Amino acid sequence: MLHLIAIGVLWIIALFHVYWAFGGRLGVSVVIPSKTASQHTAFQPKMPVTLLVALLLLCTSGLIAVQAGYIQSLQATRLSSIACFIGAIIFLIRAIGDFRYVGFFKKIKHSPFAKYDSWLYSPLCLFLSYVYFDSSNIF
Repeated sequence: MLHLIAIGVLWIIALFHVYWAFGGRLGVSVVIPSKTASQHTAFQPKMPVTLLVALLLLCTSGLIAVQAGYIQSLQATRLSSIACFIGAIIFLIRAIGDFRYVGFFKKIKHSPFAKYDSWLYSPLCLFLSYVYFDSSNIF
């Protein structure tokens, strides 16, 4: 069941990235880290990068589906197990953060993004890390 939840969440996040890449504004004020509490964003994402993130999210959701056996035409392999393990590490690093703008140990804690990051984004990354680790079947 956790695998299906993770796949659904990744698809929703990917669809939001496509929406934002093509000019959508819903939620933009709380998804880009701010340098200060005054909304000066730490970076400005470009359309190609945003679409690349959406594509990567969709592909990595496919890894979970393969590893969990939801895609019958593809078999889990050692390579897909390693890719899931790498995904687990990436999401864990994101949850821990960069010690400035994102993650549980960020310094800037009072921006709109930081508030959402503390109660939604970082815990979600921790959850996804767990699901990817569980899917990896490495150990």
